[in-house]
Amino acid sequence: MKLGVLTVALNNLSLEEACKFLAKRGVQMVEIGCGGFPGKVHCDAAELLADSKKRETFLKTIHSYGLEISALSSHGNMIHPDPGTAKGYEEDFTNAILLAEKLGVSVVNTFSGCPGGSEDDRTPNWVTCPWPDDFEHILEYQWDQVLVPYWKKKAAFAREHGVGKIALELHPGFCVYNTASLLKLREAVGPEIGANLDPSHLIWQGMDPCAAIRQIGEAGALFHFHAKDTKIDARNTQVNGVLDTQHYSREMDRSWIFRTVGYGNGEDYWKNIISELRMAGYDYAVSIEHEDGMMSGREGLEKAIRFLQNILIYEDRGAMYWA
Repeated sequence: MKLGVLTVALNNLSLEEACKFLAKRGVQMVEIGCGGFPGKVHCDAAELLADSKKRETFLKTIHSYGLEISALSSHGNMIHPDPGTAKGYEEDFTNAILLAEKLGVSVVNTFSGCPGGSEDDRTPNWVTCPWPDDFEHILEYQWDQVLVPYWKKKAAFAREHGVGKIALELHPGFCVYNTASLLKLREAVGPEIGANLDPSHLIWQGMDPCAAIRQIGEAGALFHFHAKDTKIDARNTQVNGVLDTQHYSREMDRSWIFRTVGYGNGEDYWKNIISELRMAGYDYAVSIEHEDGMMSGREGLEKAIRFLQNILIYEDRGAMYWA
């Protein structure tokens, strides 16, 4: 495994300053936002696609600090029911695939997206239960008429451009948000669809990240991994459950909040996750994503780096001399 970081938390620094900061602290891989929600501060895909010299400088900057690119990230809702909104995300995602081809990057991270509940909608409609019957009709429309057709076409496009891994973050609010929905889409579309597995979104849903890693790993669909934690507030959850729409800044009132690794769950919890990744055959980036509202990006990354350095498994398995 290799220690990685999604560089968005260092958007106040230039790409070179961010690489220098991370390399000095022992980071080995960088995940670069190049559109959609992660933004384009460190990588404007359209700009790099148009200028080979800028691409060379971009890669040289990263490699000069001994870093590799684990993935390009363009998280967005490409199937948003508002055509104007969808167009922007679609352009960014397409450019991310084309840039990945040019840079020799095999993984592009994104969301599955969520359409409206019908052709007439202008806002996404995320369905969380099967009844009233309207909800089942919405799901049929979303999957059969929008989601699967879109991803069949996009997976074929990625395949044509040498990108074999579209890593979807399992994220509530989008059609792919848990293990079952990911594997359902993969079965319908093909092996290009896999997971950018982020435990933080699984924890608050009541899922066990280790169980999800095992099932997704057995399916050959574990493409990328985010190191981000979630802290469940027992009291607030007992009162209101986990479906919480309050702003993330209301830490005292929310049922759960995102935390830097180690601040939501302890070292033993994360050692189990890392061990499960090893058993699943995952030997790629453990990429820190900082979304902890109680710490600055710099401090959150430094604490997460130190925490993970102690529990990551870096070397190949040794011979079982005792067996």
